[in-house]
Amino acid sequence: MATTKRFDVRDLALAAEGVRRIEWADRQMPVLAAIRERFEREQPLAGLRISACLHVTTETANLARTLKAGGADVVLCASNPLTTQDDAAAALVEEYDISVFAIKGEDNDTYYRHIEAAVDHKPQLTMDDGADVIGVLHSHRREQLGDIIAATEETTTGVIRLRAMEADGALSFPVIAVNEAKTKHLFDNRYGTGQSTIDGILRATNVMLAGSKFVVAGYGWCGRGVAMRAKGMGSHVIVTEVDPMRALEALMDGFEVMPMERAAEVGDIFCTATGDKHVIARRHIERMKDGAILSNTGHFNVEIDIPALRSLAVEVRESRRFVEEFRLEDGRRIFLLAEGRLVNSSAAEGHPAMVMDMSFANQALSAEYAVENASSLERKVYDVPDDIDREIARLKLATMGTEIDQLTDEQAKYLASWDEGT
Repeated sequence: MATTKRFDVRDLALAAEGVRRIEWADRQMPVLAAIRERFEREQPLAGLRISACLHVTTETANLARTLKAGGADVVLCASNPLTTQDDAAAALVEEYDISVFAIKGEDNDTYYRHIEAAVDHKPQLTMDDGADVIGVLHSHRREQLGDIIAATEETTTGVIRLRAMEADGALSFPVIAVNEAKTKHLFDNRYGTGQSTIDGILRATNVMLAGSKFVVAGYGWCGRGVAMRAKGMGSHVIVTEVDPMRALEALMDGFEVMPMERAAEVGDIFCTATGDKHVIARRHIERMKDGAILSNTGHFNVEIDIPALRSLAVEVRESRRFVEEFRLEDGRRIFLLAEGRLVNSSAAEGHPAMVMDMSFANQALSAEYAVENASSLERKVYDVPDDIDREIARLKLATMGTEIDQLTDEQAKYLASWDEGT
């Protein structure tokens, strides 16, 4: 179909392939599909302008379709320069008539120009994966802040930023922290990140994980998932942490725990998953052995000190697609995957559709909740309401053909009482 929308994508000729892959993902996203059917009937987002800055993938395409079905006017841009699936972007424009500004491999200037294009939409609701749109609005588009009803945020990194803004009194509108939903971080972050990160590392390198020393920096939900899957592939997993509770949990989960200073000397493959800066720093790189592979699955490409790595190198070349080889003065070679950006979405396809079904169900229902409750929401970061979370879990179980028990009246009464003992 001919588009009526503004766009900047690689090639509209890719649309047919994108449609096939979007439909494939949709078959594995039954919860979001059910929400889309209801949205089409009820139109809860009618007339709402939404600007979304997310990874432009086949799964995100189904979220955009759902928002449009609910009556919203949607503009989508990329939340990372390397994670766009160009065929999905083309299909959204050509087949589904949704504005998209995203090209895989776009440079930084293009990346931020695309974010500005999304903000030009004059949104009333924003969706972020890293708080970049919110950052632009609060820095040099402040005249638009009064138009914003609310926002949603998809990532741990973004939520950290937004809670800091709230604490400083700088947040100008309410934000629903989709990342904090149990049906998001317990499943997307752990199982989705775990599988897709290993997938990205293997696609980029084709190395054998069995028998390797695999260092995971950070034991949050994403780090847990990566460690679990690396162990399942036969790696000897080492975890580095700054939080004693998480370090203790990693130890009792069967992983070796040590500081990065020591892990740097023995690791074969490194993956950062902390949301913080320079977790792998110059002093660590200087200790690494020949052939060490560095990757990141956190949102921004600051977890590895890439400028330090470049300064240590006497020669840099591309060994494979998404693999840069840095030869150091003493002859050691250090390999960096996907420019230090999200390896799971840059070198692979990101999370499986089955798990994104829950994450994007949270996005769609949080948008509906924000619109319905706009008058009562303050300039704060809110968790996804528990009833939304539980309903998504219930629907997901149902689509997987799994039944669970229900409390009897007697059991419900017992749990709510205090006067019945032994």
